[in-house]
Amino acid sequence: MTNTHFLIFVAMLLAAGGSVAQSNGNEAVQRRPGLTVSEKQDGDWVSYRDVYRQMIRFEKYGKPKQFIQNNYQVLPKDKKVSVDDVRLMLNGKTIHLNLSVDAVGRVTLPLLKTAYDENAELSLNRKADMYIFHPRVSIITRADGVYEAGDLQSACEQVLSYLRYVGEISSTEKKCIGVKFSYAKNATDVAVKFRGGGGLASLPVREGGAFSDDAIGTFKTVDYRFSDWPEHGQIITQRTPLAIAALFD
Repeated sequence: MTNTHFLIFVAMLLAAGGSVAQSNGNEAVQRRPGLTVSEKQDGDWVSYRDVYRQMIRFEKYGKPKQFIQNNYQVLPKDKKVSVDDVRLMLNGKTIHLNLSVDAVGRVTLPLLKTAYDENAELSLNRKADMYIFHPRVSIITRADGVYEAGDLQSACEQVLSYLRYVGEISSTEKKCIGVKFSYAKNATDVAVKFRGGGGLASLPVREGGAFSDDAIGTFKTVDYRFSDWPEHGQIITQRTPLAIAALFD
């Protein structure tokens, strides 16, 4: 990779990092279309240093973030393309790692000084020009499946605050309105309920995207909108969702 290509890539990342769009005016998503590998540099790999610089911003972020996480995400450009069995490979002079991609395209990227110093390469085990890449902030799932209503509201606010910090949301008028739980399309036991006031009430299950700007196949989704339910209570999930996204308006 030449110095010119490197500088162009960094500039594109910085320019791309400041925008967010919404689906139906609600879901917080990245407004940028993402960058294909071929746009980033010559060849079929991405510089680990460039991705590291994006991810380290979250690690250094000083405001509350205990309910949220930041992953690197691999997204198909076409709905016909799957993320099944997709892996990112991190290769340097002394480092060789296979990084698994989850059902919504996210991968936990290790922050390794050695890989940074070696300017390691990130490559896919698939045809790279069929995918785009960018960071993805989402809400951390709980193993016990029980979420306090107040915690979910705080989690949504933490996502919104971080996206404003990195410039992906510029409007100060945006506000949190809820969260979205996503499950595999073929899941047969999707059940999300609100517990409060001595009873349980089921939330409707629909089909849609886990994140509105991706092209991954349809998921079963459940929206929990804060204004539709009492302020105090719990959200009970029968099984762990694949992802929880913040909803804005």
